[in-house]
Amino acid sequence: MSSRRHRLQAAHLYLVCDDRPDEFLEAALSGGVDVVQLRIKDGSDDAVLGAAERFSRVCERHGALFILNDRPDLVHAAGADGVHVGQDDMPAVKARAIVGEEHLVGLSTHSPAQVDAAVGVDYIGVGPVYETPTKPGRPAVGTALVRYAASHAGAPFFAIGGVTAENVVDVCEAGATRIAVVRALTDARDPELAARRLRDAMRETVGST
Repeated sequence: MSSRRHRLQAAHLYLVCDDRPDEFLEAALSGGVDVVQLRIKDGSDDAVLGAAERFSRVCERHGALFILNDRPDLVHAAGADGVHVGQDDMPAVKARAIVGEEHLVGLSTHSPAQVDAAVGVDYIGVGPVYETPTKPGRPAVGTALVRYAASHAGAPFFAIGGVTAENVVDVCEAGATRIAVVRALTDARDPELAARRLRDAMRETVGST
């Protein structure tokens, strides 16, 4: 198993965010974030690469994985560990051909059929578990899909979508051992403390995280 995949296996808390200051990243990573995805949907190549240079540097300092959203063509230039694509983005198999076997490919899934079809990827996102403004128009799938993924997913999965310290126990009790968050950290007054609370709540439910 490659170093990236080994680190992915050990990852439990995944942050998805747009361009953020180093101070925010340092705090979130210090609080227990294992994976950071940079999501700049409409930025130029220069904007993505400029932010990615900082993200890559901070993540490396903390031993965290750095993932680029929807831009497999920039993964190598960005110094990223992999790429994440959605169901409406480039097919995962094509993303794999671009980034190569040594880098990670993640895929969003929103239904049992999509979970079943997610082959050849290193991990999947399962959600949105709860309604979230970061995915407008995307109905919440609830914990039922988390339960399905827990028994059927062929790759590690991260439950995502409206997950907070208040509901993470329900998500973990449905079978998730990994979660991905956006606003739970980006909207937090103290991202480090917020990340620690998420990790603590997960640890109490599923054991060592």
